[in-house]
Amino acid sequence: MGSRSFPAYPEITSIGIRSSSNRLGMGQRYLCIWFSHLMTDWLVLRRPELKNVPFVVAAPDHGRLIITAANHLAYDHGIFPGMASADAKALIPQLKVIDAIPGKQERLLKALAIWCIRYTPIVAVQSPDGLLLSAEGCAHLWGGEAGYLKEIYDRLTNNGYHVQVAMADTIGAAWAMSRFGLNITLVESGKHSQALLDLPPAALRLEQPLVLKLQKLGFRHIKSFIHIQRSALRRRFGTSLLERLDQALGSEIESFIPVSPPEPFHERLPCLEPVRTAAGIEIAIQKLLEALCKRMQKEGVGVRSAILKCYRLDGKLEQVKIGTGVASCSPAHLFKLFEPKLETIEPDLGIELFLLEADRVEDL
Repeated sequence: MGSRSFPAYPEITSIGIRSSSNRLGMGQRYLCIWFSHLMTDWLVLRRPELKNVPFVVAAPDHGRLIITAANHLAYDHGIFPGMASADAKALIPQLKVIDAIPGKQERLLKALAIWCIRYTPIVAVQSPDGLLLSAEGCAHLWGGEAGYLKEIYDRLTNNGYHVQVAMADTIGAAWAMSRFGLNITLVESGKHSQALLDLPPAALRLEQPLVLKLQKLGFRHIKSFIHIQRSALRRRFGTSLLERLDQALGSEIESFIPVSPPEPFHERLPCLEPVRTAAGIEIAIQKLLEALCKRMQKEGVGVRSAILKCYRLDGKLEQVKIGTGVASCSPAHLFKLFEPKLETIEPDLGIELFLLEADRVEDL
């Protein structure tokens, strides 16, 4: 019996009503999170004295100090990334300039992506300032899609981040509404095309020269060119416009890479109330084992090693791992292996998500 390997899984505004369209697997729902001031928010969390001070982050570039991030107070004075810090100081003489930390924004986004696994097993980074969540089948745990969006928005804003969130049928539409919609935008299934019409061309994730060309020719909204013949659009603007438009509308598949691809055999147990007791942890692992073993019995496989991951309210992760001598899909047997290790789990303020992964399985 050899180990079997499996491939990895690749104010609220509400728009429209549910549709039965199945093109591109229109059962999919995607949620995009845009961190509009990611680096400056992170700095304020670590240096509270910066909260009410206009400041920027800057890095050297060809002998000049160029702004890479600006907090909302600096933005209000017309300061933006790409501007030379000397020019910015002409606008705000007291402007504080902080040295950029190479690679920090990428590391921060990845950490936030891993934190979001409590809401869905599939989360990807959308550089340089966003996250993508595959949300299909997850929202019911928060009372529906509106509650799901509000929970994520509230948690992130309460943690000190300026964010906008949006959910739609396609990655492109969710990205567009998170950047060009309100703080929370829910585009109901089948209505993403309608939602895109009044947005500017930049909402399609086009390169800046193409955006400027469209604007120069008077195409200031997606509705102004969406019905033009494709051959004419291709001749004038190239293939990238059509590709981005097709992705946003859902006629072209768009792939992404999760930061932590889920194991083929895994079970999740979100908790509406944080679990703080040993008895609660035992009940959670028993429920997870029952669900996991039921699936594995149908597949004719058993656990050789498994990991229990406990996501705490404070963002920290507690985990324990077990291994078996032979493949097993007995909940009672596997619980006995976990039981002596559960006392090492520190729930602190409470555990809000339990995740059980069988990272190695064998045929029974």
